[in-house]
Amino acid sequence: MKKIMWIISFISLAGTAIVLLFFPDQVPVHYDVSGNIDRWGSKYENLVFPIIILAMSLFWTLFISYYEKKALNTKDEKEGAGSKTNAKVLGIAGLCMTVMFTVMQGFILYGAVTAAASEATQMTVDIGKISIIMLGLIFIILGNFMTKTRINSTVGFRVNWSMYNDNTWRKSNRFGAYGLMIAGIFTIIIAVILKNSFIAAMASVGAVILTALITLVYAHKVYVSEIGSEKGGKD
Repeated sequence: MKKIMWIISFISLAGTAIVLLFFPDQVPVHYDVSGNIDRWGSKYENLVFPIIILAMSLFWTLFISYYEKKALNTKDEKEGAGSKTNAKVLGIAGLCMTVMFTVMQGFILYGAVTAAASEATQMTVDIGKISIIMLGLIFIILGNFMTKTRINSTVGFRVNWSMYNDNTWRKSNRFGAYGLMIAGIFTIIIAVILKNSFIAAMASVGAVILTALITLVYAHKVYVSEIGSEKGGKD
């Protein structure tokens, strides 16, 4: 996964560098919330996002490597299996995010060159809408793989209640994962329906916050139930 992620990241950077050779010197580089072009700049500013993608690949690589090393070095079989699973989940999540951001970069370049060619005053490609749709897809992917994580101090829905034991972790993270996927679907739908990308983004943020709060309440409920079961067993 790490190798594929790095290959895609370098393709994003190299592809952008090659494409920019055919761009005019000045292209739109910033838009206001209404989609109006409010700043033109050097075409080479479009290299910033691919560099960010590379930085993200480094972050994911370090993250994944930590769990891979932990899986190899630990003598605890359960901890090793959990670390191995978390490394795999992080690898898939990192790869998916790299692919999505690379696709976004393609739309950004297309929007910049078409706007420059037509001397437009507004964006020709709604980057905000595409970004929000991509964000929704990321929520769905992360939610899907969140159900496969084992209890740990880094990945997943981590509060004291959910991390009490394996049962509270599994139930809380499964519930939170489904909520995140629903938030992702909602984000995509709202981005398609609404014309204003800023409002769609705020609606998406609201959906994620609501999901987190509901999951927090559920995690506490599961924790209380688990404590009750343990006390009942001792009695």
